[in-house]
Amino acid sequence: MFIETRGNDSIKPQRAPFSYAILNPSASFGGLYVPETLPHIDSTFLEKTTHKSYKELTIDILKMFKIDIEEDVLEKAVSLYDRFDNANDPAPLVQIKEDLFVNELFHGPTRAFKDMALQPFGHILSHLAKKKQEDYLILAATSGDTGPATLDTFANKENIRVVCLYPDGGTSDVQRLQMTTQTSPNLKIIGIHGNFDDAQNALKTLLASKSFNEELTKLDIKLSAANSVNFGRIIFQIIYHIHAYIALLKQNKVEIGKPFYTIVPSGNFGNALGAYYAKKMGLPIEKILIASNINNILTDLINTGIYDLRERKLLQTTSPAMDILISSNVERVLYDKFGSKRTKELMDALRDEKIYQLTPLELASLREDFDAVSCDDDFAKHTIASFAKENYVMDPHTATCLKAYELLKKKNIPCVLCSTAEWTKFAPTMFNAIQNDTVKYSDKEALDGFSKALHVKIPECIDALFSQPIIHDKVVDKAHIEAEIFAFLEAKS
Repeated sequence: MFIETRGNDSIKPQRAPFSYAILNPSASFGGLYVPETLPHIDSTFLEKTTHKSYKELTIDILKMFKIDIEEDVLEKAVSLYDRFDNANDPAPLVQIKEDLFVNELFHGPTRAFKDMALQPFGHILSHLAKKKQEDYLILAATSGDTGPATLDTFANKENIRVVCLYPDGGTSDVQRLQMTTQTSPNLKIIGIHGNFDDAQNALKTLLASKSFNEELTKLDIKLSAANSVNFGRIIFQIIYHIHAYIALLKQNKVEIGKPFYTIVPSGNFGNALGAYYAKKMGLPIEKILIASNINNILTDLINTGIYDLRERKLLQTTSPAMDILISSNVERVLYDKFGSKRTKELMDALRDEKIYQLTPLELASLREDFDAVSCDDDFAKHTIASFAKENYVMDPHTATCLKAYELLKKKNIPCVLCSTAEWTKFAPTMFNAIQNDTVKYSDKEALDGFSKALHVKIPECIDALFSQPIIHDKVVDKAHIEAEIFAFLEAKS
């Protein structure tokens, strides 16, 4: 069963099954849903799974959560990993140093780690909508990767319409084209004047808006979301951390039960939260090391206990998926450690005063599981160039993880870093890195140049984007988002 991070308002159910939580992700007082209890994994479980496929491991973990979804639906959802580069190993673990391994999470249809969760999640949510014979509007806000993955998983699905918000100028050309060239009639993509935090705030406001929901009710449409505010995303993000450890066992790089570090390049904290839950379930993670770019709000929180948005301006970097100041999933960690009353106090303070501060004891508790560091674009570019010379290609987000590896790793144990996107999504930065220049290349120029220089292939799904027509060219002010949504819904009704 699932409960709420900020307590219950006596309107929503006090405890809800998984199916309710993913269809209705906005909890009381603007909070989020979390599992009431977590299943436990031990050495016996890990030993048994060393001979299982990723899909079999996923089913095992989902069953342990006892979610109220039929097994045949889960199996169909998990079968979508067959769309990845290697159906038997959708998230390969690649060794790049003696003690450093990359959990490559970008081998899905949109070439980013969001596919790991959204491919199966989209099938489950679509199944529930069809089963209930209800029409759903799925909202998504994206800093670049959630959007394409959401649109791909829900394209042409019955009983589902999707509106995706993205910050105009805040994504790479490839990411923008992955969204704006979508042809499925149940999808609407809207650019907004603003940044990702503006897009995410608009999404959260609409989810919680009584008047917006009342207008949807008139159209006989229910409302849900595909961002990681939805636990349907998070549950699948737990699994690849467990799988990475099993891969270490298979490669004889760690003894069963012995600890390892995991490094996460973090923006909205969903990936880090997946690691946290895996650790709570019994996975022997020594510590979760958080890598930030110069938008280092998470580094400040983890190092000082202060989350301060005052005087803070979002900065655009070459790792745009991490250009976030309001990291939604931190709230779930706060709830797990400090309970609903304290979580509501902290989140209310952030809303009203733009700042909250943990007590020394609370900060010590947070630091039991997390450590954090930030780096700038130059560090990422130098890292990309250095590994390219050794014939390993990593994107700008993955590159930030090397700062955490260099500065935060205290013990001589294996370290797994989460690689969240394929290089093709950030080709100008990649080409700048290996050319050691600051030329403003177009994505197409950079893709071709990088591919030729390093003899790496551009996937057809990326290359084809540049010859496809733009279908969704609307960019609006935040105040006009709601009107655009209803124009789309009414045209479809």
